[in-house]
Amino acid sequence: MTQIDNYDLKILHLLQNNGRLTNQELSDLVGLSASQCSRRRISLEQANQILGYHARVAPEAVGLGMIGLIEVRLINHTSDYVESFHRMAAEQNAIVDVYKTTGDADYLLKVAVASLTELSALISELVAGHRSVAHVKTAVVLERIKEHGMMMTAGPASSGSVRHEKRNE
Repeated sequence: MTQIDNYDLKILHLLQNNGRLTNQELSDLVGLSASQCSRRRISLEQANQILGYHARVAPEAVGLGMIGLIEVRLINHTSDYVESFHRMAAEQNAIVDVYKTTGDADYLLKVAVASLTELSALISELVAGHRSVAHVKTAVVLERIKEHGMMMTAGPASSGSVRHEKRNE
């Protein structure tokens, strides 16, 4: 698959909002037959345009209600230090996402832990336990407002409940 057309874009958008849509449901929403939607979905998967299907689980549901954002600056950018940091990030289960960034920090980590004590231990491990890390700066997430393109709360006075809003198609 080399080119993505408007039908493919619509399928990608719909699946991004709801990965559980059947080919028949896609057919109704896109205006193609179910078999055409199936072929297009398979092509998009094979072309690595669809990277997977998963359930978005609330961190609290698995005992990881504390989210932190950690900026990391490396001592230097030799391939040895970079590869070492990448390996550590891959092996550390508390690190949910890693982004290589511009600006003062080299990386931004999103972490999920059970408690402030666990966050403190993770930060100590990053700073003291890893030779490639020169500096970290941490922020604790107080409230998740919008995540993965979806509003998470009803508003500033909410009690933290999740409200899933459909994006305009």
